[in-house]
Amino acid sequence: MEVKTSLLDNMIGVGDMVLLEPLNEDSFIMNLRNRFDHNEIYTYIGSVVISMNPYRSLPIYTPQKVEEYRNRNFYELSPHIYALADEAYRSLRDQDKDQCILITGESGAGKTEASKLVMSYVAAVCGKGQEVNKVKEQLLQSNPVLEAFGNAKTMRNDNSSRFGKYMDIEFDFKGDPLGGVISNYLLEKSRVCKQPRGERNFHIFYQLLSGASDDTLAGAQPLFGSLDEGEQYNVKLKLDRDFSKYNYLSLDSANVNGLDDAASFRTVRNAMQIVGFMEAEVQSVLELVAAVLKLGNIEFKPESRVNGFDESRVKDKNDLKEMCELLGIEQSVLERAFSYRTVEAKMEKMSTTLNVAQAYYARDALAKNLYSRLFSWLVTRINESIKAQAKTRHKVMGVLDIYGFEIFEDNSFEQFIINYCNEKLQQIFIELTLREEQEEYIREDIEWTNIEYFNNAVICDLIENNQNGILAMLDEECLRPGTVTDDTFLDKLNTICAEHQHFESRLNKNSKFLTDHSLPHSCFRIQHYAGKVLYRVEGFVDKNNDLLYRDLSQAMYKATHSLMRQLFPEGNPAKVNLKRPPTAGFQFKASVGVLMKNLQTKNPNYIRCIKPNDKKVAHIFTDSLVCHQVRYLGLVENVRVRRAGYAFRQPYESCLERYKMLCKKTWPHWRGPARDGVEVLLTDCSVPTEEFAYGRSKIFIRNPRTLFTLEERRRACLEDLATLIQKIYRGWKSRTHFLLLKKSQVVVAAWYRRYAQQNKYQKIKSATLVMQSFIRGWKARNILRQLKYEKRCKEAVTTIAAYWHGTQARRELRRLKEEARRKHAVAIIWAYWLGLQVRREYRKFFRANAGKKIYDFTIQRIMQKYFLGLKTTTMSPMDNSWPAKPYGFLEGAHTQLRRIFHLWRCKKYRGQFTEEKKAVYEEKLEASEIFKDKKALYPSSVSQPFKGDYLEIQKNPKYQKLNSAMEEKVLLADLVNKINRANGKGSPRLFLLTKSNFVLADQKTGQVKASVPLPDLASVSVSTQSDGFFALKLKEGSASASKGDFLLSSEHLIEIITKLHRIGTTAADRDQINIDISDEFLVQFKQDKVCVKFIQGGPKNGNSAACKRKNNRLLEVSVPSP
Repeated sequence: MEVKTSLLDNMIGVGDMVLLEPLNEDSFIMNLRNRFDHNEIYTYIGSVVISMNPYRSLPIYTPQKVEEYRNRNFYELSPHIYALADEAYRSLRDQDKDQCILITGESGAGKTEASKLVMSYVAAVCGKGQEVNKVKEQLLQSNPVLEAFGNAKTMRNDNSSRFGKYMDIEFDFKGDPLGGVISNYLLEKSRVCKQPRGERNFHIFYQLLSGASDDTLAGAQPLFGSLDEGEQYNVKLKLDRDFSKYNYLSLDSANVNGLDDAASFRTVRNAMQIVGFMEAEVQSVLELVAAVLKLGNIEFKPESRVNGFDESRVKDKNDLKEMCELLGIEQSVLERAFSYRTVEAKMEKMSTTLNVAQAYYARDALAKNLYSRLFSWLVTRINESIKAQAKTRHKVMGVLDIYGFEIFEDNSFEQFIINYCNEKLQQIFIELTLREEQEEYIREDIEWTNIEYFNNAVICDLIENNQNGILAMLDEECLRPGTVTDDTFLDKLNTICAEHQHFESRLNKNSKFLTDHSLPHSCFRIQHYAGKVLYRVEGFVDKNNDLLYRDLSQAMYKATHSLMRQLFPEGNPAKVNLKRPPTAGFQFKASVGVLMKNLQTKNPNYIRCIKPNDKKVAHIFTDSLVCHQVRYLGLVENVRVRRAGYAFRQPYESCLERYKMLCKKTWPHWRGPARDGVEVLLTDCSVPTEEFAYGRSKIFIRNPRTLFTLEERRRACLEDLATLIQKIYRGWKSRTHFLLLKKSQVVVAAWYRRYAQQNKYQKIKSATLVMQSFIRGWKARNILRQLKYEKRCKEAVTTIAAYWHGTQARRELRRLKEEARRKHAVAIIWAYWLGLQVRREYRKFFRANAGKKIYDFTIQRIMQKYFLGLKTTTMSPMDNSWPAKPYGFLEGAHTQLRRIFHLWRCKKYRGQFTEEKKAVYEEKLEASEIFKDKKALYPSSVSQPFKGDYLEIQKNPKYQKLNSAMEEKVLLADLVNKINRANGKGSPRLFLLTKSNFVLADQKTGQVKASVPLPDLASVSVSTQSDGFFALKLKEGSASASKGDFLLSSEHLIEIITKLHRIGTTAADRDQINIDISDEFLVQFKQDKVCVKFIQGGPKNGNSAACKRKNNRLLEVSVPSP
């Protein structure tokens, strides 16, 4: 039987706060402290997870833990964030319910880490595969990019999220991730210009200055490795590593212990590459980050005018000049925008000067808008890469990581907006929790009783009411003509909200607060669900307006930087809009409303994060700080709502399995239905009937004390069962030991008897062998003596016969030698006589002219040998070899013969050429001029003749219809692959080239797919490597350019491009076709441009190049290494 653990086993404190007894704030915090001291950082409130930040690494996030919580019941194991993630994922996958995970808590409580853990768990348990792993990696790698640009070091957290993030992860029907969509809320852009003491600006500024190379900061250098041939990225950030040289960077906390900005910069660059950012996009982003730093160093000085007004002027124009160079703006345009402001009303325009204070305000407003719009562009760009490609309906899991309730000593507009968002989240939390409880009671057929709780809808209405809400009055003040200040806004609040029970102010004519010295005159106080918060009204109007002068917007729109027109569309002079832009409060209210509607359509899962101390160190638990967070998160209220009816519920099968040993009728096995077994069990245990209720599939227990009583009885029963099991085990062990000893004695006796018999047998055997050896030796010696005697007799006879035969042979030999000597003497005498006769004849007839004949004969033989040696020379004009001269007297003839022979064989070689062959050699020569030493494929094509018609289109009946459709002679017909932009795979097409156009036709049917006139062809792009890919780029605005360029691959790439180039060169009525050879080029597919990048590395499918889609804007071609 499988042994399963439970939430109630080996419990430290109470694992589920619903079972806490007694329930009050002190016991709640004491239980959290007890579990925190034992490294139990997770606690449940029903299905809600409370997460304590341990400020150190714990061994509870290993792959083994992931497998342990995978496909397990929520209450089956001890509390863990993996249990909630698994419950949400299985509900989405198996029950087709969209999920959302709401992570709340104050800064430093671990919200960001909790969202990472949820995403990493889902990534670990979902499906595998190349595409799935790529999607998971892109989703996970989007976090470092957003953290670098949206997180900062604060007093409470070294990696505090200064924006709200909501990510919808989309899954298919199998539960595999398809993509995601990220929404961001209220980036704290005021941090760009000013940071509180002890805090830092956003991470990316410090990471760029610490981690970028010297060349990147000061001069031209690519961001990702080396550039391919033909690419030049002119990155001139002109930055210095010294933080103190930039006014926007705080110096007292620039370096943070535990944060390696240089390593983080490398991580961010790698993450951006994985997500799908191109090198040019990363360059543009870093240029804007550098421009923000340069913008903060611009300072102004007053300059008096004739009319008595002061006008601002830039002190040192060096930083202004460098910033304008980064953004591509004329320096005079931006300088004027910092000195003048143009106001338009109907058909009138009026230009006013800006004083120094207004110039500094304009500078900071531009910096904040530039950075916040860059951040929004990053989120949009990431969404383009990670969005799901399929158009079918998806299952969705949302993860909300948003700032928690904030109560500082000085609370301003940002805290007001954040706390409003938390009020809305608390409202939806209570509503969804009560709805979930009610649905379960109805599902289990349990009577539902109404639960009284504090409804914070009155606070939400105070803030968001469209007529007399605080946000509506703030917008009304911002849009009102005349003098508008923060004080006039406060007066309006005191007039309209004076009687509201959750609004307090010293100026609202309420005697209750006139003597409250804790409430300053320039402040107002709101009683939130988490407590009272004092807001300083200073800055509310300006921050809500969030104005950027139109002159600055138009100056930014004029920039030549690739991103500026996307970031500042309102600066377009052709689309001037005199309407004021929506306020920051209005935009945030609308986005919160959309978020609430989204959350209400999904099944909620909650993670409440708590920080144990303000020192950011481990093992310290501050009761007052935790108590404050417990109050404003409403956790005790949540427990009361959860246990207002029945505190604990459990399926009948699980309850019977856990407590069956308490009743003899159910132990050890119950044969009937599980519900009947539970009824018998509770009746036997004498549990009062008012303490429980029977549902359809679960038993509901009202009081935790009843559950703990059952647990105590179970623990005592388990001890008795353990004693019984020990007794039975010890008896079995003793019997087994005795039987083993008895069996061992029998085996030992048998082995001894065998040993004794073996020894006795060996002794008898040895004696017998000795006797046998003596007898055999005596017999052998007798036989040996007999054999020796017979051998001596045979040897004597043989010796005598040998001597006799030798005497006979020597006699015969002497006789034969004598006869041979006589015959040899006769032959020698005859030879001498013939020689004498010949010499006499020679002297008589030939002595007079013998010398001349010998000379002529010798010369003749030498010349024959010389001419025969020349036959080895080849007929190739390219062969420069020639035999060496054998004698000095042939020197002149040798040189002349070599010259004449070379001229003769050249003439013979030229005589073999036809007009067709001459044209082929001219094409080969032109191919050499185009590709030699430029493309690695060219050397292998030199030895291959240009055939032209590889399809035999005129002879093949399959292409008869296509051939008849061609009006001109087909110069080249070949089979090519047309590359699909969606997946990088090729489709076979017939490529036909004539003098006026080229045609792409279907391979099977011969149907013409595209016919493009050659004048519409602008250029051809190929790589430098040994692949067959080429892009045919069409002229913009031509009739053929509507469908985009063609990306093709062919085994005869050199011949195709050579013929295209040759046709363009010989034609007098059109421009020559450009050949672009580069390892990275852009291809226009309809409306989008896609980068085709060639890299070396062996593809898996053999030795051919393989094209693969990396993202929406990148196709990567892997070419085998040479």
